[in-house]
Amino acid sequence: MILEMKVPSPGESITEVEIAEWLVSDGDYVEKDQAIAEVDSDKATLELPAEESGIITLKAEEGDAVAVGEVVCLIDTSAEKPKDGAVKTEEKKVDKTEVTVEHKEPARKEIVKESYAKGVPSPAARKILDEKGIDPASLNGTGKEGRITKEDAVKSVPSMGSPTGGSRGEHRTKLSMLRRKVAERLVAAKNETAMLTTFNEVDMSAVFALRKQYKEIFKDKHDVSLGFMSFFTKAVIRALEMFPSVNSMIDGKEMLTFDFCDISIAVSGPKGLMVPVIRNAENLTFRGIEAEVKRLALRARDGQITVDEMTGGTFTISNGGVFGSMLSTPIINPPQSGILGMHNIVERPVVKEGAIVIAPIMYVALSYDHRIIDGKESVGFLVAVKEALENPVELLMEGNVEKALEL
Repeated sequence: MILEMKVPSPGESITEVEIAEWLVSDGDYVEKDQAIAEVDSDKATLELPAEESGIITLKAEEGDAVAVGEVVCLIDTSAEKPKDGAVKTEEKKVDKTEVTVEHKEPARKEIVKESYAKGVPSPAARKILDEKGIDPASLNGTGKEGRITKEDAVKSVPSMGSPTGGSRGEHRTKLSMLRRKVAERLVAAKNETAMLTTFNEVDMSAVFALRKQYKEIFKDKHDVSLGFMSFFTKAVIRALEMFPSVNSMIDGKEMLTFDFCDISIAVSGPKGLMVPVIRNAENLTFRGIEAEVKRLALRARDGQITVDEMTGGTFTISNGGVFGSMLSTPIINPPQSGILGMHNIVERPVVKEGAIVIAPIMYVALSYDHRIIDGKESVGFLVAVKEALENPVELLMEGNVEKALEL
């Protein structure tokens, strides 16, 4: 029996996928549920499992775009499994035949006597070539007997070759469907929103002190690290509750405001930027946020993230600081209206109580859609994030650190 394997729907609204990589070869014997291919959609990379055991025949090439429901391979379920897992292949028979080669004497080359003047620039031409940094040997002279004239030198253009003789190679790589979709969304965000960015700085001393004191205890108790993301997520949730317009999006002629906080976390995966969502983050504790961030990050890294886990989101947090970014203007993740950019933490001189001291400072940026978020709300939102991070015990932990960290 020949089984036709069709592309399953990876999620709502997805009509086409791309064969990123075949994990088996044509003619291989595959087991039921064995991963036979990786397919890219515009939202995620998914594995395609074999529906039955048998000999596989591939019907699509790597890089092909195929519609959902289209046949991509055939599986002969009646074929027996080869012994030792080997797949029988027919050896190609090569017929040995005698080949008669007709030998012909090579044609005589006409000996052309070249003039000593060929390729030699005139004094005026040499001066121009020296000024341009052009090697006379790279030019064909149009003067008498091939001499390089002043006009040849004037018209000459320096080549793009390296004067040191370095490699000038290049290669092309096809963008994955996910990368192309990300590119489209980024351009759309710039073209279809009135995006502005406001900046502030945060003294991370208080967060540093808490992590230093409770990091090991937290790790031993919950088997997850106490990172910065839980503090920032908590601070963002508090600010979203204070400024609900930032937790909104435009829907036609209406503004849709949410009473929940689905926080998207931008992470760099092997196939490009991915933005998994922490659902109802307002209900999670520090431990719950850190555990969910770890789970989603690992799934994104391993290419196991699903479309559903990246769908939705009411606000995004992006941490460019892990790559060393000092300051940036993050791009809104449509249809959301705001994104917070975190950056690296650097010890800087600051003024506290009239004295100059050294403190760990992070620059933060809020990009927002000015169509529904005014400057007052955007600045107030970022100030609220700053206040919460600089006074986390009071504003994020209600004065009880051990209870907030579930220790």
